[in-house]
Amino acid sequence: MERPDTESLLSTLGLKEYEATALEHLIEFGRTTAPTIADATGIPKARVYDVLESLAETGFIEIIPGRPKEYQPKPPETILERAIENHRQRFVSERETIESIREDFLAQFEPLFESASSSVSPTEELFHVVDVGTPSETETRRLYHDAADAVYVLTKSFEYLDSVEPALRDALDSGVSVSVLFLDPSHLSADNRAVQRDIVERIDATYPEIAYRYSTHKLPWRGTFADPSMDYDSGDAVLLVEDPDLPLHQRQAALTDNGAFIAGLKRHFDLIWGYDSTVEPSDDE
Repeated sequence: MERPDTESLLSTLGLKEYEATALEHLIEFGRTTAPTIADATGIPKARVYDVLESLAETGFIEIIPGRPKEYQPKPPETILERAIENHRQRFVSERETIESIREDFLAQFEPLFESASSSVSPTEELFHVVDVGTPSETETRRLYHDAADAVYVLTKSFEYLDSVEPALRDALDSGVSVSVLFLDPSHLSADNRAVQRDIVERIDATYPEIAYRYSTHKLPWRGTFADPSMDYDSGDAVLLVEDPDLPLHQRQAALTDNGAFIAGLKRHFDLIWGYDSTVEPSDDE
């Protein structure tokens, strides 16, 4: 593995160009004077003292009194620890600054936000959309991570398992139940049938706690939803509507956390699971 260059290592510490150049020279050649550093590095003599003072303030070097003054680098481990502490102190300071405006910020903007939000119709708030592919898979992984009780999947062949598998595994390890409703292979192309067989074999071998069945009818929508409640107060879903005439790269997935809608998805899922699905797939040869 190729090591990063010294410039990128020093810039990670938050150093400006001249500061990084001076510190690198001091680490390599040790204790010396400002004019020597300027001559060796090309840092302008009018700037070199300010640069070295800045490095001393950050705790990366020491100033040795004398005529002339000399400058000595701290050990690399000390420099790293000091950089971490400097960052922590900046974070605390910036957080305190933001906290200091909390009351005024909320007083100024919360009424505006509430006013604007109240003008949005329930229909407009029901769904948000993301592109199918990486964005929709990211949302699906989030759904698995956030699930508390149960996840339900409607899919043709679960061909995106590789993308969501770590999140799915974490959900199972946390005690979340997972149920998968596959489309019966009689409704799939030969390629998708082969993918489905491989996925089912992986589930049987690796995740025997996952329950799955095969829908005997085509599914009007596919996707994943979690934690439905018949009290309509919980749930999360990522949905794709079947549209074979639209290329995959132009499709979008709908996101919703509307509890009533997700309860409806669960009723639909249960009906298919109980009355329109089988434990074994039909002959797909």
